[in-house]
Amino acid sequence: MNPKNNYTYKVVQVCLLAGEMMLKSGAGTSRVEDTMKRIAASYGILDAHSFVMPTGIIFSIDGEIPTKLVRVEERTTDLLKITTVNSISRKMSAGELTVEEALDALREVEKSSWMYPVWIQIIAAALVSGCFLIMFKGSFGDFIPAMIAGGAGLAVYNYVHNLVKVRFFSEFTASFVIGIIAMLAVRFGIGSGMDKIIIGSVMPLVPGLLITNAVRDLISGHLISGLSKGAEATLTSLSIGTGIAIVFIFFH
Repeated sequence: MNPKNNYTYKVVQVCLLAGEMMLKSGAGTSRVEDTMKRIAASYGILDAHSFVMPTGIIFSIDGEIPTKLVRVEERTTDLLKITTVNSISRKMSAGELTVEEALDALREVEKSSWMYPVWIQIIAAALVSGCFLIMFKGSFGDFIPAMIAGGAGLAVYNYVHNLVKVRFFSEFTASFVIGIIAMLAVRFGIGSGMDKIIIGSVMPLVPGLLITNAVRDLISGHLISGLSKGAEATLTSLSIGTGIAIVFIFFH
């Protein structure tokens, strides 16, 4: 590989690594494509082409370097990682980082894990569930049952997802547990408004970012990504609703 091709290959690596991390962290496809093109342009490559879908990235440039494909299987929400990658990309555009320095910086970000521990996520979900209950005009007496149901729902979601890598089944199981807890709380006199407890407790499971990205991609003209994310959000909503519906049908 001649020096020019070696330099170009490193630029492609930087673009793909930045795009992959952003897509895995919950960034919209249009934002990922724009970031990759800007990074390539900052290193003198103006003929870059990227095609981003929720499950993969295709990136190519005119020349001898072959088209590259990155498969994305796991996606989560990590806004801090997206912000950090954007910050590094701005430094590239400003000419503050060489290709090697940019690649090293992105690899450090890739190794880092800024996700909060599971127990903190569960506590946060519990507090959010109680606050959503109040926001939906629930009784303050149902605050604790909503916290318990919301925290237990996220705990079950994480546990089942580690056993079975099927997100929809995990959400179904979590919503089912939330429905059972809400029903028992009302039945034993701990809570009074079963509907408000359930509504507040399922909010941590609702795919808000996914719906937002789906609409944003559709508006930007990314029809495949927008429709696929919309379908994923719809299936997630159906999974949550089915879990609650089973509780009402068979146990209420």
